[in-house]
Amino acid sequence: MRKAQSNKHGFVAQLVSSGHMSAPALAHHVSTIFATPLVDLDAIDPTRLPKNLLDSKLCAGYKVLPLLKRGNRLVVATADPSDKEVAEKIKFASQMGIDWVIAEFDKLQRLVDATNKSVAESLEGYGGGEDFQFDDVKEVIEADGKDSGAADVEDAPVVKFLHKMLIDAFNMRASDLHFEPYEHTYRVRFRIDGELREIATPPSAIKEKLASRIKVISRLDISEKRIPQDGRMKLKVGPDRVIDFRVSTLPTLFGEKIVIRILDPNSAKMGIDALGYEADEKKRLLDAIQRPYGMILVTGPTGSGKTVSLYSCLNLLNKPGVNISTAEDPSEINMPGINQVNVNEKAGLTFAAALKSFLRQDPDVIMVGEIRDLETADIAIKAAQTGHLVLSTLHTNDGPSTLTRMRNMGIAPFNIASSVILITAQRLARRLCTQCKQPHDIPQEALLEAGYEESQLDGSWVAYKPVGCSACNNGYKGRVGIYQVMPISEEIQHIILRDGSSLEIAAQAKREGVKSLRESGLDKVRNGLTSLEEVLAVTNQ
Repeated sequence: MRKAQSNKHGFVAQLVSSGHMSAPALAHHVSTIFATPLVDLDAIDPTRLPKNLLDSKLCAGYKVLPLLKRGNRLVVATADPSDKEVAEKIKFASQMGIDWVIAEFDKLQRLVDATNKSVAESLEGYGGGEDFQFDDVKEVIEADGKDSGAADVEDAPVVKFLHKMLIDAFNMRASDLHFEPYEHTYRVRFRIDGELREIATPPSAIKEKLASRIKVISRLDISEKRIPQDGRMKLKVGPDRVIDFRVSTLPTLFGEKIVIRILDPNSAKMGIDALGYEADEKKRLLDAIQRPYGMILVTGPTGSGKTVSLYSCLNLLNKPGVNISTAEDPSEINMPGINQVNVNEKAGLTFAAALKSFLRQDPDVIMVGEIRDLETADIAIKAAQTGHLVLSTLHTNDGPSTLTRMRNMGIAPFNIASSVILITAQRLARRLCTQCKQPHDIPQEALLEAGYEESQLDGSWVAYKPVGCSACNNGYKGRVGIYQVMPISEEIQHIILRDGSSLEIAAQAKREGVKSLRESGLDKVRNGLTSLEEVLAVTNQ
C-alpha cells in the first residue's frame, strides 16, 4: 500500500503491475470479498456503451467505466470498489446512485483508454460531420497587434471542439451553453430542461483561443475583453435548417465567461396548444389577442418562455393585412412577415426611440421586448390607448403584482386601467418522461398542504414521479408551461383606479375563476404531465 501511494498508483494497479497477483485472480478475489458481480469486458461492444454519463477525465483518472443506466442508478465497472472518494465523485457528477461491477484491471484499463480519450485527444481527433457547418464568415475582424488571440483564432483543435459542443448541445436539446473559466480549471455546462449539467472540462489553456473563435464567428471585437458584448452566429444543420445562436460575453476574474443561447425558430411555430395552456386559459388569451387595441403583458423570470409565448401570439396575428413591428434586445426568433428591430442603446436606438418610430410606421401590432423604464411604459400605454395592440414583458412574480409594479414605475392608475387588457404569468416545469414515469403514492396531508382541496382528492387521478431511463434526463424530458392568465375585468379596473393592493387584485381574480400559478401547476400534476416536487419548486403558494 505504501509503495502504491509513493508511486501515486491505486492499490489494485500496484498489485497487478508488480506481479504479486494476476488481474483475473485479483478480480475474482475482489468480487468474492465485496459480494459484487464480476463482468467480462471482452464480451462488451465498446461502441454500444452509453456516452456523456461521466466525464472522460474522471473515467481515465480513476479507471472506471459506466456500462449501463438503469432508472436513477448507474452500473459502473471498477477494479477497486473500496475507493470511497471515486464513488462520491461519480455520485456528484451523475446525480445517480452507483451499482459496482468488478472487472479485470488490465481489460478495464484498455477499454477506458479506448473509449474515454483525454480532452486534448478529443480536440485533435474530432472531425465533425458534413451535415453540420458554420455559415461562411466573410467579415474578418482584425485585432490590435498586441492581442495574441487573433493569431490563434483558427487553431484547428479549438474550432473542432466548439463545433462538437454546439452539435452536442443541439442533439441533447439544450437551451444554453456556458463556457466558464476559473483560476485553474475550465468547464462547459449545458442547460437541459432548465437544469445545468457539466459536460466537459477542457484544459484551461484553451479559454482565450475558444473565446476568440466564438467572437470571430459572432462578429464581435476580439480585442475588447474589458466589457460585455452581445452577438449572434448560425449553425447549418443539414441542407434546409439553420439554427441561430445568441452569444453573450462577460469579463470575469479569470477570463471571459461566454453563454450561448440556442434560438430555434420552429419553437414559435409550435402553436398555442403545444405550450401547455388549459382550455379556459387558451380561450382568454386568444380572445385578448383578437382585440383591436390594448396591452397584453407576459411576465415571469428569465428563461420562463416569455419570448416563445409572445411569438406564438404574433404567429397567429401574422397575416398579410396586419402590420407588425417588434423591438427587442436582441431579436431572438426570426419570423418572416414581421418588422423586427434590434435595440442599440449605444447608437441611441432605445426601446422608447424604437416605439416612437413604430408609431410613425402605421402599425397594427407592436411588440416590445421588455418594459424597463417609465418612458418606454408611457409610450407603450399611449400606443395601446390609440388603437394599437401592444404586447410586452415584465419581470414580476405573477399577474396581480405586475399591476403594482407598473404603479411603482410611476404610471398613473387610470392609464393602467384603460390600457392593460390581459396579463399572463408563466413558469416552465420539467415534463415527466412518458416511458419511465411511475405512480407516486403521496400522503393526503402533503397534497392538502401543497394546495389541493379535499374535493379534488377523490381517487380519480394518480400522481406520478420521475424514475429515469435511457430516453430522458433523470426522469424528465422536455418542459411544460404553467400559466396564470388574468383578464383585466371592470372590477379589477376599479381596484386599480382606487390604487388597491396586489392582494385585493389577486382575491378578485380568484373570484372570477383565475387560477394562481400554484393551482395551474397542480392541474398539471393531476394530468400526469409533471411531478408535485417540480411544481412546488417552480411556484409559490
